[in-house]
Amino acid sequence: MTTLVHGTDTLTRDALTVLQPGFVGTTAPDWLLRRIGEGLSSVGLFGRNIVDPAQLAALTAQLRAERDDVLVAIDEEGGDVTRLEVKQGSSFPGNYALGSVDDVELTRAVARELGRRLAACGVDLNWAPSADVNSNAENPVIGVRSFGPDPDLVARHTVAYVDGLQGVGVAACTKHFPGHGDTNVDSHDALPRIDVDLATLHTRELVPFRAAVAAGTKAVMSAHILLSALDPHRPATLSPQILTGLLRQELGFEGLIVTDGMEMQAVSATYGIERGSVLAIAAGADAICVGGGLCDEDTVLRLRDALVSAVRTGELPEERLADAAARVRALAAWTQAHRARGAGSVPGAAVQEGTAPGADIGLVAARRALKVTRGERPHTPMTSAPYVASFTPVANFAVGDETPWGIAAELERLLPGTRTGSYDESSADAVLSAAGERRIVAVVRDVHRHPWMTEALEALVAARPDTVVVEMGLNEAEPRGALHIATHGAARVCGRAAAEAVVGTGA
Repeated sequence: MTTLVHGTDTLTRDALTVLQPGFVGTTAPDWLLRRIGEGLSSVGLFGRNIVDPAQLAALTAQLRAERDDVLVAIDEEGGDVTRLEVKQGSSFPGNYALGSVDDVELTRAVARELGRRLAACGVDLNWAPSADVNSNAENPVIGVRSFGPDPDLVARHTVAYVDGLQGVGVAACTKHFPGHGDTNVDSHDALPRIDVDLATLHTRELVPFRAAVAAGTKAVMSAHILLSALDPHRPATLSPQILTGLLRQELGFEGLIVTDGMEMQAVSATYGIERGSVLAIAAGADAICVGGGLCDEDTVLRLRDALVSAVRTGELPEERLADAAARVRALAAWTQAHRARGAGSVPGAAVQEGTAPGADIGLVAARRALKVTRGERPHTPMTSAPYVASFTPVANFAVGDETPWGIAAELERLLPGTRTGSYDESSADAVLSAAGERRIVAVVRDVHRHPWMTEALEALVAARPDTVVVEMGLNEAEPRGALHIATHGAARVCGRAAAEAVVGTGA
């Protein structure tokens, strides 16, 4: 049945309201400002849009000069996934490091300080935290972005993270519902499938999301994954059973449902972004995230027109689109109220009583997350410049390859003259030749997932038993080397903490 449309202007504004697009550049292009004036209510920021805090603050002020209640969103998880410090590496360790410490007050303090910095720059919606239970150690896209493999641990730290962000006026967007942890496919590349029974889903995947909903998370992001026990035909983002039946009705979530990036292959390769967006809103989503790859005006117009056309043909009920737009505006009003009260800018508001000073909380957390294992061969702290061999796997799309990682820069600061080399499926012989007489620090990431890395590392340690090994991904493989340091993530502060351990100056 065709739904009666009450005014084209209202319909078009609603269609623009539910979009969360990206753009290119460090200032807002004219087309974006024009569409904000026409009803676009949200803008997504990525690493390409950010130079430094002053520039970011100027950019968000430019957006709000056009419309004061525009939602400015960002994918800032801290740890491996950072947009705020995309060129430097994050000042905050990621979820895996925080989960390994398992101090919810520390997690809350880290999220609060991160949120304070976002709010100070005018960002008020963070597509974080990841509430995925990383039950599959072979997962190529979640890994250290998860607090860990235990549902209850993930739940309590998700709640702490949500509290920390929202306490300073930044809306949390808990993701990737109903859980991306038990996958071995990256949804940026294809459609992952999870074939477990309902009982497993309820006792594993859904535990952190129930906790986040109960804690008042303002938004939830859907996952482009197929869960056959819930919907054997459509991925969660496009599934009424999952978004409306499970998230809205069973879990009782009343906030904003945001899709993961619609240009990701898990949806776009089968449905296309236009039809995918229509199906997502019809299924119960309220906001369409797009812009990680497709970030131009044409994309916005295509999605707007697809939604308008779907209402006119009766494929998408007008009241469903209106409800989605109303939820976007409600969240915008919440963030606007917090900005008006100056939330996030109060000196000293970054950390709860009894924790470390806010400016240093990321480094404090990174140091606490280190796990140091001594090998059979005695280790002496390094006092002369070593050779750092970084074994570099291909970065997943969420992390990207712009953000530096490792410990070479931090070791150079402590031991001037440190040399480094990057190795991609190379043998140990190349490392030994380049290192010469210098002691070797081998830096790896998820060594358990890369046979070539395991082989090279074993050969290297056999040839040079005094090698120090630093694991900056999941700490799944057996410790190797005279000293094995697990950082539980590759943030810049994790590298600094590891470098301090190598030279024996850790705080």
